[in-house]
Amino acid sequence: MRFVSRVSFLVLVVLLWLPARAAAQTEPWYQTDFPPEEFETRWAKIFDRIGEDAVALVQGVAMTSGFIYPRQTNEFYYLCGVETPGSYILLDGRDRRVTLYLPLRNRRLESSEGRVLSADDADLVRRLTGADEVHSTEEMRGDWLAGSAGRAPRTIYTPFSPAEGSAQSRYELNAANAAIAGDYWDGRVPREAHLASLLSARYPRAEMADLSPILDELRNIKSPREIALIRRASRIAASGIIEAMKTTRPGLYEYQLDAAARYVFLVNGARLEGYRSITASGTDNIWNAHYYRNASELKDGYLVLMDFAPDYRYYTSDITRMWPVNGTFAPWQRELLGFVLEYHKAILQRIRPGVTVSQIMEEAKAAMEPVFARWTFSKPIYEEAARDLVDRGGGVFSHTVGMAVHDVARYADAPLRPGQVFAVDPQLRVPEERLYIRYEDLVMVTESGVENFTDFLVSELDEIEATVRQGGIVQDYPPKER
Repeated sequence: MRFVSRVSFLVLVVLLWLPARAAAQTEPWYQTDFPPEEFETRWAKIFDRIGEDAVALVQGVAMTSGFIYPRQTNEFYYLCGVETPGSYILLDGRDRRVTLYLPLRNRRLESSEGRVLSADDADLVRRLTGADEVHSTEEMRGDWLAGSAGRAPRTIYTPFSPAEGSAQSRYELNAANAAIAGDYWDGRVPREAHLASLLSARYPRAEMADLSPILDELRNIKSPREIALIRRASRIAASGIIEAMKTTRPGLYEYQLDAAARYVFLVNGARLEGYRSITASGTDNIWNAHYYRNASELKDGYLVLMDFAPDYRYYTSDITRMWPVNGTFAPWQRELLGFVLEYHKAILQRIRPGVTVSQIMEEAKAAMEPVFARWTFSKPIYEEAARDLVDRGGGVFSHTVGMAVHDVARYADAPLRPGQVFAVDPQLRVPEERLYIRYEDLVMVTESGVENFTDFLVSELDEIEATVRQGGIVQDYPPKER
């Protein structure tokens, strides 16, 4: 009798658990990093910029065409956090209302991607995003832009610049679009240009305007929640590179260091990479600054350069270190890398709000004179390269970073402001010997100075050597083919 009671109890537990589990499985996915208030703040700034007789329309990512991760575009995600392909967001300046247009529920899509937000979830979407209205994309026909005003807007804003997706940045997208447009047997216009053309044709009395500069300006200053994600992405990136350092030894291959770092990214919750891995060993591979094949054998006496970071919940980092394959820097390696590190420190110590990058570079240049006085260069061309680095900056103030590794914002043409995030990346080149040396960290301007997001990663040369000698997760590997 006791056995029967126990069985009955277990059956009851299972019966109660199954509906709850089924309900959990059917709950549509939505991000948890940004509350509605964050999006509402962004919308308000856009309304202030576009005025009272304009609307802004942003198109989300299209349906994926294969078994690739369905990542939303940065611009659309920034405005609402919705990841459903085929969605649109409309910001209507006439009544300062926001409408999300989502596809109807697609069970075929759900069979491969799981439950996603749809127009059928209108109440839930309003609650999650703060949008005023949620409609089906099927309603975007006829005179749907008339809105509550009952007339078409005078100006329609939409991004003219290409939308960034997984591991994409605007410069590279523009270059790719130009190549496609110039291909005699292709010639497609970019998706953003096609949308602008359709809007212009269907609303000929409305003026078309570019929303990209407005979005770029908003993304220039990171919010506290954005900063937390970039800080986490940077910590994961540094941890991955440390594991790659530990794994390094002669006889392995570059792709095995890539695998060590990528493993750390994945186990820490990063599903994608912010950009393709640069894992280069030896003079020739390192000289090719954006080398990506990662297929060469690590050899005794070589340096390794790794530049790699994850895409963590739509935010990334940017970080580079160099280390010796055998665990000990050769004298010339220590000489050049040590000098670049000194200049790197001189720059970092002087970053603060209210000054320009040119001011910081001049201050750092003066601070480097005592370093030159005590530094011993083994060759005149090495000292010439060092002087050139300090005189010109050598890329020390690099691109901004955020949702894209080469983010859309600018910072070098005005005094620095708190919340700006960019890479500090001094690069020394000795063309006579095809030597390329760099140190890269990701920093943010604070109210009083600077935060180095990637200072978790070892920088001092002795620390780097000690890390390489520890041994990492890639211990066994297949023998070489004979």
